Amino acid sequence: MSPTPPSPLNGGALARAVRNGDATVGTFLGTASAVTAEVCAAAGFDWLLLDLEHGAGGEEQVRDVVPAAGAYGVPTVVRVETDARIRMGRVLDGGAAGVMLPRMDNALQVSQALTHLRFPPRGDRGVATYNRACRFGLDPGALDRADEEILVVAQIESAAAVAAADEIAGLDGVDVLFVGPRDLSHDLGVPGDTTAPAFVEAIESVLAAGQRHGKVCGLLVNDGAAAAQRLEQGWSFVAIGSDSTLLAAAARAALGQARQPHPLH
Repeated sequence: MSPTPPSPLNGGALARAVRNGDATVGTFLGTASAVTAEVCAAAGFDWLLLDLEHGAGGEEQVRDVVPAAGAYGVPTVVRVETDARIRMGRVLDGGAAGVMLPRMDNALQVSQALTHLRFPPRGDRGVATYNRACRFGLDPGALDRADEEILVVAQIESAAAVAAADEIAGLDGVDVLFVGPRDLSHDLGVPGDTTAPAFVEAIESVLAAGQRHGKVCGLLVNDGAAAAQRLEQGWSFVAIGSDSTLLAAAARAALGQARQPHPLH
């Protein structure tokens, strides 16, 4: 048998690692730049999260980001704009290793979205083989593996979602409960305050729900120190900022050092 040709596809490796409980760290991509995505992949993140909800570009980015990151062995997960069937199917056909579902407020919403992620007869995802996910027709067997290879990340971004976290975590097919700190803090009436008792209590209940059902929990943090703290607390799918925030922080830090007054020698 000839060896399997190289591919930018993840082949379900990320989903298996997450389901195994392995801690992973990624970053969001919002600049609509495949080169920036490649830089982040080269830096060594475990996964990249292409953000179509708040990012600067549309789903056409999947075409260029997946192979750019995949050249470094780094998979791309995509946060879709909505849970519409066609939106999720298109990014998966483009080779995304998984999908992040924004603003999932209850288990019914998540359950309906899961239907769109699975091929018939389990779901209603459209079937085609002339795409990257099927190696452009060279690997039609990918259709049989897809349902198990896709990582599914449900976002917990509201008080309603926190209340439903236990039910969401119990759904077969949900791999990660991912807290959106900004959205959740605003919904709880403490905008941006991740130290507020209401916010702390809410995310602790999400983490507990995930642990009860053997599901991974994740969230977005600003920097590496915060990521290390959250990993220590049991959050194991952690995103450190985004391509733009990391660039902005590094640029500001470098400028700050350059502009510090220096004593005359």
